[in-house]
Amino acid sequence: MGAAKEEFLREFGRDYGYPGGPKTIDEIRATEFKRLGGMAYLDHAGATLYSELQMESIFKDLTANIYGNPHSQSDSSFATSDIVRSARQQVLDYLKASPKDYKCIFSSGATAALKLVGEAFPWSHQSSFVYTMENHNSVLGIREYALEQGAQAYAVNIEEAEHDTFTGNVASVRATKHQILTRNEAKFLDKDHTGSAYNLFAFPSECNFSGSKFSLELVKIVKEDLIRYSDGSPSFKGCWKVLIDAAKGCATDPPDLSKCNADFVVISFYKLFGYPTGLGALIVHTDAAKLLKRTYFSGGTVAASIADINYVKRREGIEELFEDGTIPFLSIASLCHGFKVLNSLTIPAISRHTSSLATYLRDILVALRHPNGTSVCTIYGSRSSKTLCNEMGPVVSFNLRQPDGSWVGHREVEKLASLSGIQLRTGCFCNPGACAKYLGLSHSDLATNIAAGHVCWDDCDIINGKPTGAVRVSLGYMSTYEDIKKFIDFVSTSFVSTRTHASDGSQFCGRSIHFADIGFENRYSASRFHLKSITVYPIKSCAGFSMDRWPLSSGGLLHDREWLLQSLTGETLTQKKVPEMSLLRTYIDLSQGILYIESPRCKGRLQITLNSSPCNDKREQISWHGQIYQVQGYNKEVDTWFSTAIGRPCTLLRHMSSSHCVSSCERDGIGTCRESRSRLNFPNEAQFLLISEESVSDLNNRLNSNAGKDVRRTSIQINPMRFRPNLVISGGRPYAEDEWRNIKIGNKYFRSLGGCNRCQMINFVIDAEQVQKTNEPLATLASYRRVKGKILFGVLLRYESEAGEGKTDDLWLQVGESIIPE
Repeated sequence: MGAAKEEFLREFGRDYGYPGGPKTIDEIRATEFKRLGGMAYLDHAGATLYSELQMESIFKDLTANIYGNPHSQSDSSFATSDIVRSARQQVLDYLKASPKDYKCIFSSGATAALKLVGEAFPWSHQSSFVYTMENHNSVLGIREYALEQGAQAYAVNIEEAEHDTFTGNVASVRATKHQILTRNEAKFLDKDHTGSAYNLFAFPSECNFSGSKFSLELVKIVKEDLIRYSDGSPSFKGCWKVLIDAAKGCATDPPDLSKCNADFVVISFYKLFGYPTGLGALIVHTDAAKLLKRTYFSGGTVAASIADINYVKRREGIEELFEDGTIPFLSIASLCHGFKVLNSLTIPAISRHTSSLATYLRDILVALRHPNGTSVCTIYGSRSSKTLCNEMGPVVSFNLRQPDGSWVGHREVEKLASLSGIQLRTGCFCNPGACAKYLGLSHSDLATNIAAGHVCWDDCDIINGKPTGAVRVSLGYMSTYEDIKKFIDFVSTSFVSTRTHASDGSQFCGRSIHFADIGFENRYSASRFHLKSITVYPIKSCAGFSMDRWPLSSGGLLHDREWLLQSLTGETLTQKKVPEMSLLRTYIDLSQGILYIESPRCKGRLQITLNSSPCNDKREQISWHGQIYQVQGYNKEVDTWFSTAIGRPCTLLRHMSSSHCVSSCERDGIGTCRESRSRLNFPNEAQFLLISEESVSDLNNRLNSNAGKDVRRTSIQINPMRFRPNLVISGGRPYAEDEWRNIKIGNKYFRSLGGCNRCQMINFVIDAEQVQKTNEPLATLASYRRVKGKILFGVLLRYESEAGEGKTDDLWLQVGESIIPE
């Protein structure tokens, strides 16, 4: 045991690892989560993991028993009804809810349970839907039902709780009211509000963005109308009902319904114990259930109906009335095995265990400093008795900073973490209110981000110098100190600057050999560069072919990435999602004017004539990287061939014309650029990608050096073609190409557009006609080729036609031609 763990145990040993429990945390990981190996899984707020013993018990149960459709009178149906009845009781017991006061309605998830409340709640033009800013999108969606029925909706920030001087109990709560939303011209503030209206207040038991836990006292505060708004506006009269979104908090601290009389609580079972997915529950107070109104009826919810007249008799049971169709009874049957895991450890022990890890991680991250003394980490969320958030859940959300104070993109963190065997989540976590609140994003910022094309789950992590999301580490009952230690080591190694790093905060060490200060021209005069290979990739993301000489066109190499494959839903297919595309081999015979394609999955090779029009006469438009392309398709036989080759339905499209002509960007040192003045086919960034053999050699030396430090790793040799270059050059020093602004190949001129940002495609390896994914070489490149959130290797080029004439028909590139940087 290392000194760091000994120190951790001295502080947290009474809470960490289930002391006195049936198994220690080390035994749990060794026997029930063997599949994790050395991975650190830190996204339990997204989906926790199921135990292997849990799944064995489920399989044994389902193979030993017969469960039939519960809407019948057979023995198998009775067996199902019994197991469902037992599962409902287990859910109520988990929340300490009396079966006299609460009912458990199963749903397809927490979102479906929230939707049920929204569509069945008795909204009127006098109703209000109020929710804390820290709420999931699935809660925010309820406002659509409220607004459609003439109700108003608005978000609130809980500012401060005021306590009674004598009793210490909460006397009132001050809150800030955000903009009141309405869907018609009715002035609800002028209405005469009566006590007949029903209002709904929603809050999470634990914010899935920050981990802040809301006190259940808020239920009483809302029901007794003790919220006072800072602008002096009155609260709205009527009967207040309270909804708690416990989907996140329920795994470690379920709401105690014996102490608070919430009307609605929603939970999701895969967040509790990993399996089953697609199953949640609405725990509803019996009085509140009587208010809910259903329009639709279905099998299972009716006692009788007549097909040809307007007659239906609905079932009287609360659960039966709201569970449409046949419930997922096999999934429900598996719940007892999940609850058995939690009950064996006990929820208080799970809460203490996960809290000890989260507290330790927060303390370490807060203490991290760059050599210049600036903080590495900004953490979101904190304990505050004033705002009724007295505790923190096992969630740590944060963003990282460079030494100069600029932000590190959260997608960069996620990408590098994945390469290091760490699974976490980044973004806003479907909680836009908390995201905007903690990141300080104004409405103007959000509108600007949306106008820039930013949407959920994309790669736009920093816009106008501000982060668009955060990094989230969330813990589960099987999380360990070793998981946290691995993550801390990763952050320290990858994002804490050293004194040798550049003053701009980048961690880019582009050159393995220092250049003497001898001037740009003299720097290369002693070194001879020449063109080693030329490779054309006719179909985007498929294998290319190499030639000794090849003609240039206005779009780069003639026919380079002139075709692409598209799914039937219109998605452009690439190796990132369909690695099997790398198995498609292509070759163009210019003398015959034929494109040949071969696949190990197809018997014969496909031939496509270059100078004939595609068989589909109808042109269509597609969008790729924000540009509009005119394309044409091929006949059914061609599409069927490609569908067989990649194992999914697709169509082949050929580029006919596009509007992709934009100006080049100014280069600020070494960086990336997506802009070009010349025509492009379907590349991601530029007409050409150039790779240096010497740079690849240096990378291989680093890979083998790393392998030598770890006896478990074997030696790796990366071929330049792993990077899918158009041009491979030889000569000079490693990474000399980083400094080039213009180069001359033979008598042709090219302009450098900057470095090529690498992704996980370079980690795909073809072995025996199978595509395998590894961590290299991207992991090693990330250790020394990072700049401004990018991992750069190779440079992008644009062809500059002579004297701007654009005449390229008679120009060819030739292997062996000399290369002169200018």
